[in-house]
Amino acid sequence: MSENVAAKPRAAPSDYAPGLLRGAAWVLLCAALVAAAAFGFSKLQTKKYTAAASLVFSDNRLGRQLAGLPLATTSGTQGQQASDLKLVRSAGVAAQTARALDHGLTAAKVRAALRITAPGAWNVVKASATTSSRALAAAIANTYTAQFVKEQRRISHASYAAAVERANRQLGALSRTRRFGSAGLALRVRAQSLRTLSRLGADNVQIAHAAAVPTSPSSPKVARNTILGAVIGLLLGLGIASWRLRRQRRIRTPQQLHKIYGIPLLGVVPESAALVRLGASRPADGSGHNSTTLPRREEEAFELIRGHLRYFKIDRELRTLLVVSASPRDGRTTIARHLAATAARAGSVVLLVEADLQHPTLAAQLSLRAEPGLSAALVGELSLWSATQLVDVGFPRRDGQVAHTPGSERVLDVVAAGEPLPPNPGELMKSRALAALLEEARSTYDLVVIDTPALAASADALSLVRQVDGVIVVGRMGGRGGPAERARAILARSRAPLLGVVANCATRGWRRRSQLTQDYDDARALTSPALDASANGGSAPGAGVEPTERRGREPQPH
Repeated sequence: MSENVAAKPRAAPSDYAPGLLRGAAWVLLCAALVAAAAFGFSKLQTKKYTAAASLVFSDNRLGRQLAGLPLATTSGTQGQQASDLKLVRSAGVAAQTARALDHGLTAAKVRAALRITAPGAWNVVKASATTSSRALAAAIANTYTAQFVKEQRRISHASYAAAVERANRQLGALSRTRRFGSAGLALRVRAQSLRTLSRLGADNVQIAHAAAVPTSPSSPKVARNTILGAVIGLLLGLGIASWRLRRQRRIRTPQQLHKIYGIPLLGVVPESAALVRLGASRPADGSGHNSTTLPRREEEAFELIRGHLRYFKIDRELRTLLVVSASPRDGRTTIARHLAATAARAGSVVLLVEADLQHPTLAAQLSLRAEPGLSAALVGELSLWSATQLVDVGFPRRDGQVAHTPGSERVLDVVAAGEPLPPNPGELMKSRALAALLEEARSTYDLVVIDTPALAASADALSLVRQVDGVIVVGRMGGRGGPAERARAILARSRAPLLGVVANCATRGWRRRSQLTQDYDDARALTSPALDASANGGSAPGAGVEPTERRGREPQPH
């Protein structure tokens, strides 16, 4: 595979267009289901019928004042309307209505069926009755208004009669002289007016419109409820579709990473408590003892990645590998660390370089001293060898068993970021000193693995992509696809020599167990000594050669 081909990741096909279609289907389905449910529920409800009768009030203030009846306490048409509404609602005619209808009704049932409102005109009050019987609804509305008018007339006539009697008593109490004077004349005129108003029936309320028997139910409103159900279903469907789309935009399978980046899938690292435990910080004692030993399942995953990398050595040499990721939590440092340790256990002479000068974690994970490190080597304070520390990576495994043969231990050379952290990490990553350091390491080691900051957090990794033989991308299962798509665009613009992508933190359920077993079998085959030898036309790098012979000279102990 040529560098130009690897540097241009092909456009990843969209995984979200089918999701949009499924989202539209969810919206339509929810709208149809909720609308159908609303329709069915409305059909099952008991039908209710509403009949309304109207009362009109006259502003007979003079007559009411003469009769001594109460007047509205508030001024204006609104105040008069409020007074009329209160009067109709508080009138004690519900019991009379129930007795007049004789349908087994009670005053409470009549009040529950009635609704007194003002439809708009200041002197009109509407009494609406709603029941399951259309005839009974009209009867309640008409009887209530009739009883109300009858009661108001009775009260009015009684008030006029009482007012006439008071005027006559007052007239009889006057002296003979005053009785024929102005005071007596006023009382006689008032009494005569009251008798006239009483005979004429000068009432302040009349029935303006009697209730008719309704022809159609007022509830349930099937059409309205169905439309409302459809609207609610649309909103519900939009919510479900949005949730599914957000869920779909998370990376669920390694194949999604392959499609996003448009590069081969190098391997799948399972979600592992052992990897989490080994990634925890430890006290820095400088020993690096057994800090990279993995269980068999996790080690086989890294053996598979290493085996896949052999295929890229057909027409070029892979000595320097850059490990990048889109987000800081993708597990980039974990993959770089254990990939380097796996190669070291296989017999290669490997250097692991921590080029993350902003948030270094490697020294704490491997129980190494934080300094000296890469930052000191870049400013010329010490050499690459002086900045290197050794980590014991344990024994190479054979046929699934750990070999304890004396002298079979393997070590990994590590250059940590160093302390104190520089104020200008970006400039150091672009410096000639780093290029010279990488060239020196490339000529000495079989493999140099470089850990870098996440692309979303820093652009430091981009200054290294053209200085290495290959770039490995790490993606986390369960992460969002947006950062990965942005990282793909960044790497494409930088013409990075991309090799492949590693899916990190894969759960057990992402594929069948038989396929996982096949992957592990492939890993054993790809990392066998025969393949190592044939991949380079001879002996594998580091195989049968002592590390001291490959390095030229051993790093100085600290």
